[in-house]
Amino acid sequence: MTLANPLYDRLIAPLDGRASDFLILPDGSTLSGDAFHRLAAQQAGALAEAGLRPGDRLAVQVGKSPEALALYAACVMSGVVFLPLNTGYKADELEYFISDSAASAVICDPADADIVRGIAGSARVLTLDGAGQGTLSDAAAAQPERFAPLERSGDDLAALLYTSGTTGRSKGAMLSQSNLLSNALTLVEEWRFTADDVLLHALPIFHTHGLFVASNVMLAAGGAMIFLPKFDVETVLRFLPRATSMMGVPTFYTRLLDDPRFERGLCRDMRLFTSGSAPLLAETHRAFEARTGHRILERYGMTETNMNTSNPYDGERRAGTVGYPLPGVELKITDAETGATLPDGEAGIIEVRGPNVFQGYWQMPEKTRAELRDDGFFITGDIGVIDPDGYVQIVGRAKDLIISGGYNIYPKEVELVLDDQPAVLESAVIGVPHPDFGEGVVGVLVAEPGTTPDLTAIQAAVGEKLAKFKHPKRLEVVSELPRNTMGKVQKNMLRDRFAEVFKGKG
Repeated sequence: MTLANPLYDRLIAPLDGRASDFLILPDGSTLSGDAFHRLAAQQAGALAEAGLRPGDRLAVQVGKSPEALALYAACVMSGVVFLPLNTGYKADELEYFISDSAASAVICDPADADIVRGIAGSARVLTLDGAGQGTLSDAAAAQPERFAPLERSGDDLAALLYTSGTTGRSKGAMLSQSNLLSNALTLVEEWRFTADDVLLHALPIFHTHGLFVASNVMLAAGGAMIFLPKFDVETVLRFLPRATSMMGVPTFYTRLLDDPRFERGLCRDMRLFTSGSAPLLAETHRAFEARTGHRILERYGMTETNMNTSNPYDGERRAGTVGYPLPGVELKITDAETGATLPDGEAGIIEVRGPNVFQGYWQMPEKTRAELRDDGFFITGDIGVIDPDGYVQIVGRAKDLIISGGYNIYPKEVELVLDDQPAVLESAVIGVPHPDFGEGVVGVLVAEPGTTPDLTAIQAAVGEKLAKFKHPKRLEVVSELPRNTMGKVQKNMLRDRFAEVFKGKG
């Protein structure tokens, strides 16, 4: 049977009339599945009244709340393309996303409304704060609690997520209904989620991990979520005994391990911890098992594909690997120059193909052709190797990309800001090992002759231009940047030089 709106019919519709809890909030209050469905229906009505039609893009930069999550469901109902944006993005960054996506409307925090109106062009601006209040909620309250879902096909776009690249501006990854639904259903099966599960959800929902892995999986399974606005050790420790599962980034687990109150008894009812968005150190994996008796299940995904591989639920969860390709996903290791498939044991570029792979980059046909092959294989840019037992290991990245605390950082964007500062001749931005964030951003500066850069002032300038997660955690001044015979900066030498600047720091 062909579904009229696959994502709605499979993920959202089961909430209609559901009396049991769907969201458990930090203050102890709850929201039933039915209440959430009614909220989303009212928001869908408000979006339609605001003039949004199927296929229109809705840019959303708001704090995490039940109302913010309901916006995603409202977009599914109404056929609007959901465009979540990191709450840390500044005006210059936001302006690009709104303009590039040709968003019909923007929803932002009320405190940012005047700034957003100044950069939104013809897009309508609505507001929503972290408590779920704003002009969107006011408009939704006047709408009926029923909304007839619009017909959509599996090939129709459901979301547009911007991801960092190696050159130029961020790229909008186009994700269809089928991309999202197929991955959610696969993960429910592979990770054994059921309606009895309660997921401790402390991830942001402007990111693939928190929105399309965590939330979609729980919608598909029919379970409940302890819905926390952010990761906070105190709150997580309080709610762990009520949870059966937790999805996190390595930073979550290192911070829990740093707290002596985090012990085996708190995890007695837990059945699964998963980690992703950044590499999990083998030492963290071992320390977590020693403390709790649980082996963290690490998996591998990205904005363009959602999840590609996973360590097994039943079987060895091998530290330092991301497991096997998920059912329906093909993975191969190829030569970076020729594209030829390499034998197991040899390192090369990871390519993947499957129903989870995105439709291409928004308004960037050349980028799409360069990274998405005609046969459907996506060139991830990650360097990997398949070991003799079939486990996939990520050994590096071909793309000039830093992943810090689970967030992608494009070095050139930071370098442009650093290069523009007084007394800075040039800069190079690198990622080096960090015990808490996986990688920490280091800005390496060369001073103009006869000058001394004011590092405090430079950090302040970066703070005005870029989201906090992109800020260098350390600035280093050198006499010159190492270059090869072609004049290209050899960042590998810089990474080696500064590899231990964060050693022993959290």
